Amino acid sequence: MEKERLSLKTKIGYGIGDLYGGGAFIIIGTYYLYFLTDVMRINPALAGTVIMVSKIWDAITDPIMGIISDKTRTRFGRRRPYFLIGIPLIFLSFFLMWYVPNFHSELSRFYYALFSYIFFATIITMVMIPYNALAPELTMDYSERISLNSFRMFFSMLSSVLCAILPLEIVKRFPSPRTGFTVMGTFFGVFFALPFILVFTATRERPEFWKETKFSFRENFIEPFKNRSFVQVLLMYLFSFLSMDVIMSILVYYMTYYLNRGQITNLTLGTLLISEILFIPFWSALGKKFGKKTAFILGLTVWIVAMLFSFAILPTSPTFVIYLFAAVVGVGTSSVVVMIYSMFADIPDTDELRSSQRREGIYSGLFTFMRKLSSAVGLFLISNIIALAGYIPPKEEIVDGVKKLVQQPQSESFIMALRFFFALLPVGLLLLSLFAALKYPLTKSVHEKLKTILEMKRKGEELPQEMAKEEEHLKKLLLGER
Repeated sequence: MEKERLSLKTKIGYGIGDLYGGGAFIIIGTYYLYFLTDVMRINPALAGTVIMVSKIWDAITDPIMGIISDKTRTRFGRRRPYFLIGIPLIFLSFFLMWYVPNFHSELSRFYYALFSYIFFATIITMVMIPYNALAPELTMDYSERISLNSFRMFFSMLSSVLCAILPLEIVKRFPSPRTGFTVMGTFFGVFFALPFILVFTATRERPEFWKETKFSFRENFIEPFKNRSFVQVLLMYLFSFLSMDVIMSILVYYMTYYLNRGQITNLTLGTLLISEILFIPFWSALGKKFGKKTAFILGLTVWIVAMLFSFAILPTSPTFVIYLFAAVVGVGTSSVVVMIYSMFADIPDTDELRSSQRREGIYSGLFTFMRKLSSAVGLFLISNIIALAGYIPPKEEIVDGVKKLVQQPQSESFIMALRFFFALLPVGLLLLSLFAALKYPLTKSVHEKLKTILEMKRKGEELPQEMAKEEEHLKKLLLGER
């Protein structure tokens, strides 16, 4: 069978869109909780509530946006119109998140943070659900999907590096953190919005996938969770990315209050992300040769070993040890992020085997919602754990005529909790992800058989008896049908 080949323009054009998804969540995951507690000066429990409540909103908007995307019919396609609509809204929503209003009441600041975060969540849903749904449509080839998502992850990780290093550098250039974060939000709002011009112009959708999709609650919200392949990928995704959330949200506290090196937090995170980028070609080649599942499992193993090593890092350790730890973590996470999105691109194919429909949108909506929900639960729990462990927030004091936030000494119990949750909680989550990966059924050879059957069925061809038996076998293996 002739292999599909995507042009370099299409791969770059699609991949550059994840400057938004990769970068925005790095800034939020690394700095937003800190921003709410130490700059906007909201109690940690309230700050966690801001994020948690927004995910209740996501529970509604993510799946609905998936359905809307699947049902959209325009001359530009089902997904691409939302990229154009989103350009000005991406900028506005990100700017508002980092603007600190002059409200004296903590409750008023809480409500503003809640509104701005919900607005941001709505816009990123409107853009990224169609964006994620577009990837499976661009190519049906198993290896080309690895290549496409390698380009995507390159831009995502490049954005992550910039978003790990630059925000604090921008903030530091202003005497007031409030002003610094507002300028930072303005800069990155533009940075995230403009690439979608190229995403729109460089990609094309498959008209043969525009067959009308049905809507029913059972088919759109219940049936996907009966898809064995989807459930396994979802569990792998949730547990591994939740581990990232834990690390990112605790890192600034870990570096500041345990290692006493808060000033190199951005450089440490930058080291991790640069390591991710450098290893993309390695994991991409490994995935093409030995399969996505194998590459994913090896990446998890490297990551687990690195997290256990963190117990050997002490406040007196040389700085290069911290950077080495970050680099090894980056080697492991590089495989995880490239392979998980490549695996997700195969899931709508398994759904088509049963439904005879292309429902990338609803799967993208459910995938994104479950990810956001897990992230919110994780940040909510971490924020409350920090509060319960006795975290003492900085005090606002006037130093040399300028309002500054002065950090307070932390208790030993807080430092112990910090070390425990930084290392062991991610390891536990990664082991759960590993268990799910071992059960994942969609290998390269299985996908080739699936692709052949789907192409014949789309053309209305009757399957030979042997292939009909193979179809039933694939339904049992991939979907869990009896």
